[in-house]
Formats: sequence, C-alpha cells, structure tokens
Amino acid sequence: MASSPKYLTGDKAAINEFLDKFDVFLFDCDGVLWSGDHLFEGTVETLELLRSRGKQVVFVTNNSTKSRADYKKKLESMGIPATVDEVFGSSYSAAIYISRIIKPQPPRNKVFVLGEAGVEAELESENISYIGGTDPSLRRDITPEDFKAIASGEALDPAVGYVLAGLDFHVNYLKLSIAFQYLRRGAKFLATNVDSTLPNAGSLFIGAGGISAPLIRAMGGEEPIAFGKPNQSMMDAIEGKFRFDRSRACMVGDRLDTDIKFGIEGRLGGTLCVLTGVSKREDWEAENPAAVPAAYVDTLGDLRVAA
Repeated sequence: MASSPKYLTGDKAAINEFLDKFDVFLFDCDGVLWSGDHLFEGTVETLELLRSRGKQVVFVTNNSTKSRADYKKKLESMGIPATVDEVFGSSYSAAIYISRIIKPQPPRNKVFVLGEAGVEAELESENISYIGGTDPSLRRDITPEDFKAIASGEALDPAVGYVLAGLDFHVNYLKLSIAFQYLRRGAKFLATNVDSTLPNAGSLFIGAGGISAPLIRAMGGEEPIAFGKPNQSMMDAIEGKFRFDRSRACMVGDRLDTDIKFGIEGRLGGTLCVLTGVSKREDWEAENPAAVPAAYVDTLGDLRVAA
C-alpha cells in the first residue's frame, strides 16, 4: 500500500524541502492554474517564485482543443509569461507521434479528425494531411443520402488511414458515423487523450474520452492509442524535447488518474496534487485509488509561503 501523501499547505519548511528536490516542474493547466477563465489566486506568484529559483516550468495539458500557440496566448492573457516551447499539449504529442513514429505513407496517409482547431494546427505543424475536424460541411444532421454514401464508400476518402479523436465541441452522428466506417475499413484508431471529464467554470463537463467512447463501444471494445496523460508516449516525448533528469522532475496536477498516474508511471522524482480540480483527498484514501501523490496542497498558491 502506498504511503500517505504529505500535506504541505501552511508548512513553509516542508514546502521549501519539497521544492528543493526538483529542477523541473510539469504543470497541468485546467484545474491547477485556472478553471475556465478563472485564474486561481496565487498562481502567477507561485510560477514566478519557481522561475526565480531557476526551476524549469513546462505546461503539460490534455486539452486538445488548443494548439501550443493558443495556450501561450491564454497563459499570457492570465498574466503568466510563457513561450510556445514551454507548452506541451496532447494534440502536439499526437502530431509528433504520427509524423515521427508512425510516419504515414501513401496511399493511406491521411487523418480523419474528430476535434477542434487545436488538433488541426498541430497536425499542420508536422505537415500531416487531414480531413474532418472543423469542416463546416460536417456540422449538420445526417440524411438518408449520407447513410447510403457512407455505406458505399462514396462519401469516404480512400487516403484516410487514421482516425484521431479529441475533444470536439461539434461532435454529431454524422461525424461519428464517418469515423466508424473508416475504422471498419482498417484505419488506425488514435486519440489525443481519453479524459472522462473536463473541468471548466467551476464544474465538470464531458471530456475527450466522451468523444471516443461511442467508437470504442461500436468497435467491440477496441481502445485507441492515446497520446495524453497518463500515456507514457507523452512523457517520452517531453523528456526527449527538454532533456531533463526524471528523478529531479515533479508532476503537478489535479487528477489522480491522469496527472499523478502520469508522474508515477513516468518514474518522476515526485508528484504534487492540487485540490482545486477533479480529485479530492478521499479519492486516494479509497480502497483502490488510481494513484497516490507524494504530496498535496489545497491550492497552487499555497506554495508562495516558501518565498
């Protein structure tokens, strides 16, 4: 049984001891730095404190709706200085894997996207051909003619060899039907991430996992290759880019099943759970927790006491 995590809030000595163990901090964003458009108190000051101590900060997000450039803009709009290279999202992770690991070749080198502009931007950055996504022609009800054209293959692109599912705010039966037919015809099933929920505006909404779930069921339980936390292909890509010592890195997040599990399975030196998002203390005190963090705080701003 994993040992109980250390509660750091209000303990300056314990916080300083914890921070001194690490050179790199990987931060989840939604639920840790902010919720929706609400920035948690003390976030900016905490990040400034870490940077002033020479710590490397990396923003690691499963949100596939935004590109790295989009996240940079959001961070800066919140008063958090950041560069594109400091952002590592699940859409970017998927694009890197497709272009540099899979290396799609004709005649089936195209990707059908269930997702938003963030996925498209990162696929474009890696010169990956795709269809679907934000295509306005797919934002409508399915028709009897669509059923016939999809079933016959007339409405399908023979170059599609991959289906990539991310969070799609305009998902509908037409898009899912097209994706399903590509999968039935042998396309590889990929997902930016399979998060069940998305924290926003102080509540929880359906996450990217809700987009791939119908396809998983329709395909008889076939799971997609996922590129977001806690999948370790993402950790390998982050380490490959930033070249850090895993034993001197800490994952900071709000979800046991993604963030904390990601850090533990990635053999990082530490994990810190922040209780402003999805997971609560009773979750790791349950009989079979998804993961147990090394330490936890009520809010990220609680770390400011170390200044």
